[in-house]
Amino acid sequence: MVGRDDIDAAAQRLSGHVVRTPVATLSGFGLRHPVEMKLEQLQHTGTFKARGAFNTLLAVDVPPAGVVAASGGNHGAAAAFAARALGHPAHIFVPEMAGPSKIALIRQTGAALRVVQGEYATALEAARAYEAESGAMQIHAYDAPLTVAGQGTLIREWEEQGLQADTVLIAVGGGGLIAGAMAWLGTRRKVVAVEPRTSCALNAALAAGNPVDVEVSGVAANALGARRIGDICFGLARQTGVESVLVEDGAITAAQHALWRTCRQLVEPAGATALAALTSGAYVPAEGEKVAVLVCGANIAPDPFAA
Repeated sequence: MVGRDDIDAAAQRLSGHVVRTPVATLSGFGLRHPVEMKLEQLQHTGTFKARGAFNTLLAVDVPPAGVVAASGGNHGAAAAFAARALGHPAHIFVPEMAGPSKIALIRQTGAALRVVQGEYATALEAARAYEAESGAMQIHAYDAPLTVAGQGTLIREWEEQGLQADTVLIAVGGGGLIAGAMAWLGTRRKVVAVEPRTSCALNAALAAGNPVDVEVSGVAANALGARRIGDICFGLARQTGVESVLVEDGAITAAQHALWRTCRQLVEPAGATALAALTSGAYVPAEGEKVAVLVCGANIAPDPFAA
């Protein structure tokens, strides 16, 4: 398991390497009350993933062969960015479903990139094969203690910035981000896991009593499309009693549009998934309950400003 001491140590390592992203309390979105938001899509490479990548690379001795990572797109970009910043070669494996926008973002880092057929699980198999062959160090996207501790610095930072909410809504793919949040918060605040109905590894695991494979599809699949929830996340979810809700693709797209119309924040579907739980009614706060939403990804496809 990952604990608060691990996250404190990660925060020390990350000082000067990641962006202290802003927070805002925003009205609108068809909701009765304002919502606290942390705008983590303004992080390096457009997602929280840089936190876990930098924490991993700063905590260990990286071999001469460099690093290797499998990704639906966002983790690969963050791992490649962190590797370049720290002077290490990077080899990134992504599935075709990552899409041209995220693939282009990874290429911009100068990393060696291999696009494979299939989904994230296929890219992970290829990355593991490369790791065994080359001696490169694997940076797991979500199910590794250093990754989770790095992601946990986000919620630690948010509390330093004055988080007031009783409840924090967080989108879930493989579970690294919400695992970091649960590790830091414990049961001091309520954490709600929000997943697309068509990519719901944590929800399925909680229903089954253990991690299980799920089918993956939908508008957010290239960011939230893990076939199986991470063991670290599942353990923390059971320990803290996390609440799990599902949202439809249409609700995610509507929340994307609402973020743009209301506050000119352009985000990818995964970045709007937590908000979709509120705007669709999948999560209804109790009377007087103060709610916060983590906005976590900006790598929209197609890139509206691509040449």
